[in-house]
Amino acid sequence: SKGSRSNTLYVSFLIKILTFSYWDFKEKMSFFLLDNGKLTRLKCQAAWAHRMCQMTELVLFQITVLGTPAEESGGGKIDLIQAGAFADIDLVFMAHPAQRDTAIFVLHRVAVKYRGKASHASAYPWEGINALDAAVLAYNNLSLLRQQLKPDWRLHGEKQNIQNLKPNIIPAYSELEYFLRTPLLSELNNLKAKAEACFRAAGEATGCQVSTLLSSGHKGICNYLAGSTDFGNVSFVMPGIHPFFYIGTDALNHTEEYTEAAGMAAQLHTLRTAKALAMTAVDVVCCPELLQRVRDNFRQAKLEQK
Repeated sequence: SKGSRSNTLYVSFLIKILTFSYWDFKEKMSFFLLDNGKLTRLKCQAAWAHRMCQMTELVLFQITVLGTPAEESGGGKIDLIQAGAFADIDLVFMAHPAQRDTAIFVLHRVAVKYRGKASHASAYPWEGINALDAAVLAYNNLSLLRQQLKPDWRLHGEKQNIQNLKPNIIPAYSELEYFLRTPLLSELNNLKAKAEACFRAAGEATGCQVSTLLSSGHKGICNYLAGSTDFGNVSFVMPGIHPFFYIGTDALNHTEEYTEAAGMAAQLHTLRTAKALAMTAVDVVCCPELLQRVRDNFRQAKLEQK
């Protein structure tokens, strides 16, 4: 624990190496964790840990293999950060299959609720306040906004939970859920302000009450590493790397084709990546000067991200 650390050489070499596995609740931890085109082999992680122990017998360190379910929408790593799971870890390693190196975007989820007043659409339409109209206007506002956004900014969403969705009833309630993405955390506030103006304008135009709920979301990868991952949140707590590796297919992630490709033939690529992470960890464990440079660069990167 941190309370037992001292200012000895042991401290410099005490390093917890962390890798993440994906958890498929439906499959109850099958040997290959395949979920919508993602691939992780637990055996590779175990071999990695064992190899590290063999190669660094004279160096004190600790390896932690931590499974974190629900990466994109649930934010399992965010919950673990808040619970203190990373409090005593020095470096983190994670790898993800992909066709090429890709940017990691900051992601924030926005839930928007419009409350109006139900009425008969034919007999008394003037008595109603149409929450569906508000959702449609907000959707159109954001669609028009895209023309003025930077090329690497993203916003996308959908309409949800439309109450009384019948031709002869003016809906009194509607919801929107949107994802806002930017490469840098510092850019997100600008995009949020633009999006919130679109949401509010739709409510004012229709007379609906508007409420927005902004989630904590996923941060980008610190150090400036168009998807998003909650590993970005971890990288703002401690130094880490998140390389991508090719599994022998040009199919896109999160597709049925990619899931099919992430089978036995892809395991060799996964094993090679696990070995590369292990050797990177060996470099850091065996070189305290490198570890210090990593920490110094991490502190500087955090200052630049503010």
